[in-house]
Amino acid sequence: MTGALVGFIFGLAAQRTRFCARAAVVECCEGRAGDRFSVWWLAFGACLVGVQALVLMGWLKPSASRYIGPVGSISGAVLGGLLFGAGMILTRGCASRLLILSANGNLRALLSGLVFAVTVQASIAGWLAPARQAMSNWWPIDGGPSRDLLHMSGLGPHGGMGLAVLAMALGLYFFFKTHQRRWGLALGAIAVGLSIALGWGLTQAIASQSFEAVQIQGLSFSSASAELLMRALSSSTSPSWGFDAGLIPATFAGSLLGALVGGDFKFEGFKTENKLGHYLTGAVLMGFGAVLAGGCTVGAGMTGGSIFSLTAWLTLIAIWLGAGLSWRIHRSMGWQI
Repeated sequence: MTGALVGFIFGLAAQRTRFCARAAVVECCEGRAGDRFSVWWLAFGACLVGVQALVLMGWLKPSASRYIGPVGSISGAVLGGLLFGAGMILTRGCASRLLILSANGNLRALLSGLVFAVTVQASIAGWLAPARQAMSNWWPIDGGPSRDLLHMSGLGPHGGMGLAVLAMALGLYFFFKTHQRRWGLALGAIAVGLSIALGWGLTQAIASQSFEAVQIQGLSFSSASAELLMRALSSSTSPSWGFDAGLIPATFAGSLLGALVGGDFKFEGFKTENKLGHYLTGAVLMGFGAVLAGGCTVGAGMTGGSIFSLTAWLTLIAIWLGAGLSWRIHRSMGWQI
């Protein structure tokens, strides 16, 4: 139920604000901080403030999350992020954006999303798993303080909140420089970011009361996509019901509602200028990269980044670098993006 609530809010807000990390990267590569960059940055700033507020109030213990507690991988974060970034340029959207577009009737995004989910499962426990494990083992890092940027820097929770407020202030500056008085769009972008904080807070509250082990988490669309795929293919081998089980369907429903209300729903297929090979290749790169890095732009970049996980920030930076490099290669070769 928590996954469904958080997913619905994220899906509705992301659809109405056209929240998209790929579009934000493209605007930066073109030398302009435009509409999509300002929306993404404002959402990221709101996410940081919301999550760090939970930490300061003692309602969230980041050390228990998978982004900090267990052993991580520097090589996985960097290489996985680069692959994911390159892939999202080819597919014209990251994992969450593909889901949002699928609910709007975009059949190209739906096909790419299915290939993404298959690749994620293959990278977790299938044919691609040995390659993913080998690359992760090139540069492992111990869990705990070694993966906590606030502990490593000595800033602590108050320093984390200071950085979050600074990021939020920059987000507001970029947004109102671009959009001026569009308060509704600003609230939508903030809702996108706060939905991640809501996921952290609610799962932490449930974990503290539950007699069974409950993983604290925010939003992540890579593992959730693979779980939904396995649940659809075989109920006997699917995992037990949890946060991820409600996340994908509710995000789809929220985006569908936003598209219907805003008049954005429209079936779209492949056209002559669309390159099927680009979409499928990008989906495979994103799926493998997401598992290798430990998450997608939302999962590792925003959810993990909001608790200042070292590997999550490396993943976020690598995603932007990989996407920027892929964009420049496409431009230099004269390929459509």
